Amino acid sequence: METNDKESDSSIKSEDVYKILLTIPTGRVSTYGDIARALGNPLASRRIGRILNKNPNPVVVPCHRVVKADGKIGGYALGIDKKKKLLENEGLFFKDLTIDEFEKKRFRPKIT
Repeated sequence: METNDKESDSSIKSEDVYKILLTIPTGRVSTYGDIARALGNPLASRRIGRILNKNPNPVVVPCHRVVKADGKIGGYALGIDKKKKLLENEGLFFKDLTIDEFEKKRFRPKIT
């Protein structure tokens, strides 16, 4: 199947993704797509997810603050329960596995 997804774009580097993660304030979340857009490639959300899955310091470099576009929690290398707990410890609430008041808690990183 042909796709327009530029997820294989090697212009997105892990280090750049991690720098953006460090700008997401405690108690706020961004989406994979928000980060991809901030890095100039709005179609690279899957690549962002793969980079986050390999994050060597997943709590220090807070990939737990990245969720799906619909506010659902998404994946986490240390498990969804751990991700949910980390976000709850930062003051976020959930309805099932969706962030309560998602748009109010959403942080859109600046485009670099």
